[in-house]
Amino acid sequence: MRKELGKIQRFEIGLGGYDDAMFGLSVTLGGKDGWGVQDFNGTWTREPDDRCKWTREEQSLHWAAVCRQVIGLMKQAKVKTTAEMVRIPVEVTSEGNKLSSWRVLDEVL
Repeated sequence: MRKELGKIQRFEIGLGGYDDAMFGLSVTLGGKDGWGVQDFNGTWTREPDDRCKWTREEQSLHWAAVCRQVIGLMKQAKVKTTAEMVRIPVEVTSEGNKLSSWRVLDEVL
């Protein structure tokens, strides 16, 4: 497990995820040593049909959870808009080359 300090480089709500076919929160994190990683939380934009393993209600609940995540991150960062999230300091935890988690360093804000 490795922990690195960095900043939010991009914080956007919109299309992303698999083939940009999902809607949610896209965050790019990086450090001054040139490292960077992306995180996405969202779900499919298409209307579910009988082949889908999810319902419209589950889709709506996932998007509501994304909104709550954004609100929580903005409160931690003490900002009022998503644009202000850029350059917020973060701690990024990874295992090997895989992002495990990240958090806003609210103790330094």
